[in-house]
Amino acid sequence: MTPEPIHQTPTRRFGSGQIAAMISAGIVALLAAGLVAAGAFALWGNAQKDSHGYIASGYDRYATTTHAIATDDLDIDLDGLTDVAAEGGLGSIRVKAAPGSGKPLFVGVARTADVTRYLGGTSHDVLTDVDYSPFRADYARHGGMARPAAPAEQGFWAASAQGASTQTVRWDVRDGNWSVVVMNADGSAGVDAGVSAGVELPWLSGLGWGLVGGGTLLLVIAGAITLVALIGPRRPMAATPVAA
Repeated sequence: MTPEPIHQTPTRRFGSGQIAAMISAGIVALLAAGLVAAGAFALWGNAQKDSHGYIASGYDRYATTTHAIATDDLDIDLDGLTDVAAEGGLGSIRVKAAPGSGKPLFVGVARTADVTRYLGGTSHDVLTDVDYSPFRADYARHGGMARPAAPAEQGFWAASAQGASTQTVRWDVRDGNWSVVVMNADGSAGVDAGVSAGVELPWLSGLGWGLVGGGTLLLVIAGAITLVALIGPRRPMAATPVAA
């Protein structure tokens, strides 16, 4: 009597299309994780705002034996967003300076070209780098023998303040090349000040939630692609008869 063949249960394997789909899902999931992480960081930064809506540093000491301390060129390129910037929509910068030597201070924001002309021929320091923990400020020294005219008498400042107590300057971000200057109100040498810098970013919360929402949506899409790839049609291997 001839024994009847016994068939093995067919094994299944993924097709090339399903493998490509799962690889794509993995890439989408990685992108989603990056968006969620960026959004969480933005929301964390938004939570660090003070009562006035600024993310600010503590007071750190900036001092020089020259007539002024100026920041390096702050190159702001709004790339066509000047209308938004004119309304303060991109945020603002706040600088607080407290006198450290008993002399009244001046704090001002102006275009770098105007600051360069004003301080030309006078000894001053340009702030090139700042490190925290521990705090350290690096300067580039510019020599000169002249004494600058009283800064408050100059008409090129976009925002400025002066006085014997802590001075606060707020400036809406605008297109161009800008510098922040801290000096004695009378233009004398020997500047010593505790400075706190802050930035207001009204769009930070919206950006954070948008990134988190977009990342979550991409995670759902990645999961859907993976699910479809797993339950989609698979090609069975040919059954192999085995004699009893």
